[in-house]
Amino acid sequence: MTNEHTLSYTGLPEAPSSYWLESTERETFESLGEDIEVDVAVVGGGITGITLACLLAEEGKRVALLEAGRVLTGTTGHTTAKITAQHDLIYDELIHHIGAEKTRLYYEANSEALAFIRERVSKHGIECDLASEDAYIYTTSEANIEKIDKEWVAYQRLGIPGERVERIPFDIDSKAAIVMTDQARFHPVAYLQHLVRSFVEHGGFVYENTTALSVDHGDPTNVLKTANGHTVTCRKVVSCSHFPFYSVQGFYFARMYAERSYALALRMKDDYPGGMYLSCDDQPRSIREVVYNGEKLLIVGGEKHKTGQGVCTIRHYEALEQFARDTFGDLEIAYRWSAQDLTTLDKIPYIGRAAQNDPHALIATGYRKWGMTTGTAAALLLKDMIIGVDNRFEELYSPSRFYADPAFRNFLSTNTDVAMHLLAGKLELIRRHPDSVEPGEGSVVQVNGKRAGAYREDDGTLHLVDTTCTHMGCEVEWNEGDRTWDCPCHGSRFSYKGEVLEGPAKKPLKSYAE
Repeated sequence: MTNEHTLSYTGLPEAPSSYWLESTERETFESLGEDIEVDVAVVGGGITGITLACLLAEEGKRVALLEAGRVLTGTTGHTTAKITAQHDLIYDELIHHIGAEKTRLYYEANSEALAFIRERVSKHGIECDLASEDAYIYTTSEANIEKIDKEWVAYQRLGIPGERVERIPFDIDSKAAIVMTDQARFHPVAYLQHLVRSFVEHGGFVYENTTALSVDHGDPTNVLKTANGHTVTCRKVVSCSHFPFYSVQGFYFARMYAERSYALALRMKDDYPGGMYLSCDDQPRSIREVVYNGEKLLIVGGEKHKTGQGVCTIRHYEALEQFARDTFGDLEIAYRWSAQDLTTLDKIPYIGRAAQNDPHALIATGYRKWGMTTGTAAALLLKDMIIGVDNRFEELYSPSRFYADPAFRNFLSTNTDVAMHLLAGKLELIRRHPDSVEPGEGSVVQVNGKRAGAYREDDGTLHLVDTTCTHMGCEVEWNEGDRTWDCPCHGSRFSYKGEVLEGPAKKPLKSYAE
């Protein structure tokens, strides 16, 4: 598809839009219109939910896949789509916290996920730009050379194929780098659409615009309740919805924090030298190429920050644009988008039983920006748990685990940060009136003496919402870059009309009539 977005003065597209979604035609599915009964209900239409549903259907299970919006439009549709076991500088840290044996399992789980994707693409002839690439982590800071060296020692100790190098093939003053060889990239939406079709062909049911609210747990069956009033009766229920929709059971909102990051897809004149790159500096930079339907694009990502916190979000896109122009010269920005990712207390995802005493309710969450491999690994593990096959990764990812260092320290830090933002939002003095909000602008304003959120469309239509997050009462903040209301406490996100875009919130923001 061609890009017809209006460009702003900076060269950025006027509105965010994911290349992965814009470059593919996607099927649509009806919402749940009646009460149904299945073996397994899978909630969440991203890489984990789709892969798991497909695998279970191929095993002969009767499966329903529920998605609150449209399939693939969540985090999976807004990734940088690297398929790699190189998850930033993680292996030296994990060795010190959980030991070499479990750290090696972490590497093997993600490597097996990559092998699964390769085998699936080869066997079914999926056209999805799957290409082998070496993955690099580099630094431009002398202070981080020691971190690179420690990670290289960890690679050698764990038997991870790689190399320690000084330079990367760009006009970047890199001081050191570490390479993990034979990783991969792909077009995630093109790949997963094939799995969706296979799932339906094997008797699976897909329901879009169907929000899961709660589960009445029973033995042997569970009853999943949806926002439209219909229910799904099932033996097993699995939350693959980014943030677990039944999170109170395991207090997951207190055991993870949400971060946003940003990406640009660019057309460049020069040839790309190959490889996938990530800096380990204070503000990381991600670089990779995509080749799909005859078009070559460069994807540059980075600029992470906690959701609802930090500077005006459009500045993050502008910083990536400046980096891209400084590094690659003359280019055209075709798309811009952002993503939200959850990080657990110990940086290892939660995959398995939502509560230790309930074998019928499972979750997968906390992928820390590495969902292509981790999401696939989660599907493979959950499939085995559901059909009763032993899996050597179950203990590593168990949501009931608690590694005292660093988990306890991070638990205190995360929840102290939540408390500070909860208090700050309640004490903030607001003087601005909705009448002063210009077309295309969003702002916190005062309505009848109370804090509210205002957004005025280009045609002058004004939308007013209560800025109190419907999850736990924090005050949401305006996200200029994506035109959303974001919660700084637990990462819930809402449209400018107040509609829920990302949990843990389940209910929309209250709408005001001025």
